[in-house]
Amino acid sequence: MTGAKLQQHGTATSLSIPITRQSNRWSRLFGQWTRSPVGVIGTVMVLVVLSVAIFAPLIAPHDPNQHHRQQRFLPPIWVEGSDPNFLLGTDQLGRDVYSRLLYGSRISVIVGISAALVSGVLGAALGLIAGFKGGLTDQIISRFIDILMSIPFIILVLAVIGVLGPSLTTIILVLGLTGWAGYARVVRGETLSIRQRDFVTAARTVGAPSYRIALRHIMPNTFASWLVLATLDVASTILAESSLSFLGLGVQPPTVTWGLMVSTGREYISSAWWLVVFPGVAIAFTVLGIIFLGDWLRDVLDPRLRS
Repeated sequence: MTGAKLQQHGTATSLSIPITRQSNRWSRLFGQWTRSPVGVIGTVMVLVVLSVAIFAPLIAPHDPNQHHRQQRFLPPIWVEGSDPNFLLGTDQLGRDVYSRLLYGSRISVIVGISAALVSGVLGAALGLIAGFKGGLTDQIISRFIDILMSIPFIILVLAVIGVLGPSLTTIILVLGLTGWAGYARVVRGETLSIRQRDFVTAARTVGAPSYRIALRHIMPNTFASWLVLATLDVASTILAESSLSFLGLGVQPPTVTWGLMVSTGREYISSAWWLVVFPGVAIAFTVLGIIFLGDWLRDVLDPRLRS
């Protein structure tokens, strides 16, 4: 009876240790977040954009593509001559700018996250293979990285989109498949360092297969650097999508994007400044929030920057 109680007590203790460590880890992370103004501001800004993108159909007062021919070029509500039904005014076709801003956030979020995931997964896989295998495999992948990074990004993207044609799927694939080189270089460098450590040597000594060592012991230790890079890559991808839409090579109408709003509104900037200013502010707000969040993640996850 006593032995059973001791065994039960020992099992409960062994289960409580990892739970307690996990709880302490999250508590420490939350404490670091609350003490970082940059982390708090960045998180709030990103959550605002994500909430707007998710609930745009519920928040938007009008259909983003609905025309109001008699109410074209209405200014924002605080400017004389405005209409209370159009908070941020209307464009050259009488479409509600506020509703179009809300729906435009959805494209930016979808493209930014999707393209970053495509390039992040591909780059991490190739970087892990190159760093772990070494030799000829490393040389071949490294040369591909060098070639891709030597080509101007915008020229490469324009060439591919010019051949395939602009669409949402094409934009995601092009931005994803042309942005993996940075991930591969970072993960390769991390892998080259980690594979020399004692725990990897010990795993080899006990006969662990190579794939298990790479996936179980090396890859998790590269995740912190990968996550920071992926967060910042979302911001650069949103900027790239906006630039392509501005040039007319991004997502095509009637789909609403912030870059397309800036492109169509630039002709009227002297008389209807709100057509350019509001989508430009939305792009800057989103990118700045992601950069703030990425900087905080770097400070927290990089042991060399911890105080």
